[in-house]
Amino acid sequence: MSIPEHVVFRSFASETVVLNLQTQKFHGLNASAGRMVEVLGREKSVGAALTEIARDFERPEAEIEPYLLEFVETMLERGLLVVTDG
Repeated sequence: MSIPEHVVFRSFASETVVLNLQTQKFHGLNASAGRMVEVLGREKSVGAALTEIARDFERPEAEIEPYLLEFVETMLERGLLVVTDG
């Protein structure tokens, strides 16, 4: 996974704002979703992101996984994440 070049985001205390420069649409994310974007943009796989996010939220991976997968699917549909080779 990676955040494409046409997507920019900025984190604030209580939310993260994501802008898709191609569609010119803003997306407001709560603090938890903002953290997911940050980690997904840095990690090379959803599995690695899951491990870090579960550790951050101090919750079991099995509890976080369905939320993360749904979030990833939504981000892919909106063009805010892309699947990369490797």
